[in-house]
Amino acid sequence: MIEIAVLGKPVPKGRPRFNRETGRAYTPAKTASFEAQLKYAAMQAMTGRTPLEGPLALDMFVVVPIAPSWPKKRQDAAREMRELPTSKPDWDNYGKTVDALNLVVWGDDGQVVDGRVRKRYGDKPGTWIVVRPFTPDQWPDAWPHEREDVFG
Repeated sequence: MIEIAVLGKPVPKGRPRFNRETGRAYTPAKTASFEAQLKYAAMQAMTGRTPLEGPLALDMFVVVPIAPSWPKKRQDAAREMRELPTSKPDWDNYGKTVDALNLVVWGDDGQVVDGRVRKRYGDKPGTWIVVRPFTPDQWPDAWPHEREDVFG
């Protein structure tokens, strides 16, 4: 199991930008900076190890800062997960930042066959990622397309 942490306000993957003069696509600076931090943290977690092989499972935990301008009651609700970050950025844009782990944690993120991204508010903002080898017993016994009671 590999555990990676980047403390500070989480940064989702930004859309590529285009240079007006050349027409070439480039990664926004904010995204590039965060991905560099994530890659560095991954390199530290992988010290002495080679990239993982085979199918992998990934859990990403995104903790978004609680706005200091919110009333105390709302801040408490956020801490207790009675209020969750249901607005943008979307959870999948946070997940896309795992591209930074290519050639460090694994050969390619195509190896991730099971993944989950969770986001919540908290007093210690950051991004935590747990990667582990995947085994088939982690999947449900029947997938929806295999269940006659659902799709007959």
